[in-house]
Amino acid sequence: MADTLTSQVKKAALQAGADLVGIGSMDRFEGAPKESDPRYIFPEAKAIIGLGFRVHRGLFRGIEEGTFFAAYPSLGYANINDVHAPLVLRELGSVVEDLGYEAMLYSNTSVRLGTNAGRPVRLDLPRPDVFLHFRIAAFICGLGEIGWSKVFLTPRFGPRQRFAFVLTDAPLEPDPLYSEPKLCDRCLLCARDCPVGAISTKESVKVTVAGRDLEWGKLDTQKCWVGWQAASPEFNPFLDEELLAAYQQVRQAPPEEQDAAWGKLGDRMQKELAYIRKTIASFHHPAAICGGRGCMRACMIHLEESGKLVNAFKHPFRKRPPWKLDIG
Repeated sequence: MADTLTSQVKKAALQAGADLVGIGSMDRFEGAPKESDPRYIFPEAKAIIGLGFRVHRGLFRGIEEGTFFAAYPSLGYANINDVHAPLVLRELGSVVEDLGYEAMLYSNTSVRLGTNAGRPVRLDLPRPDVFLHFRIAAFICGLGEIGWSKVFLTPRFGPRQRFAFVLTDAPLEPDPLYSEPKLCDRCLLCARDCPVGAISTKESVKVTVAGRDLEWGKLDTQKCWVGWQAASPEFNPFLDEELLAAYQQVRQAPPEEQDAAWGKLGDRMQKELAYIRKTIASFHHPAAICGGRGCMRACMIHLEESGKLVNAFKHPFRKRPPWKLDIG
């Protein structure tokens, strides 16, 4: 019965519009911090269903050429996170509940509302909202691996997907954890091409998940906060002289002041850089001007050239030397 039920659920997920689907057992979360353990959200859940949604390679094209920056944040972020994925979650949740089981739908909205921001309603419970670590959850569902950049990689799309999840008490058969072929070969192109140097080439983070040792490069989240939204002066054609000067000041700040300086710059970018301000007003996501230059594009190009991805293309993505602004 479990095999039949599992097949039904997977088929329904793909028919609803997911590009990838994998299932993990809830016991794989054993050892997770309370604040990131979804078993506190649904204690009776037996399985977690991971849904992957492709980011079309063409959404990076305009940023790669330096001529059209709107497609990636609007359709590669906002449309998936706030439109397509929620509709698929709803359709799949309805199928699961029509089969007689509960479906707890989880998208990335909690990140924006505030995770672990409230008070525990009981002494033995974590603070709401419990934050599901999407990359670890995708690994638990057998969908792929976490690359050195901390971006999740799948054998079909490499770094080009976003995720959503369903917790359920349905007795579904879990998929095996992903192991081969290894996708990330530690080429470090992600770190080299990151416009703000947010990914370490030497320091790493190590965790054990479901008996597997996982490792990724240490990420400077404050630098990433700026780089994701606004890239750097060399890769942002929308900077005015005042914000360009602010960037240079942050780069020259003493090491002990760097974290605070980068954080303040990220907040300032949201308020003062018109392109970012307008994207947030239009579709509630920052502009992503860097276009994942290191963690997405460099990684994608390398994996495609290595022949590791199922979603292959007839022509290479990078057709000419990448552009870079001369800021003097």
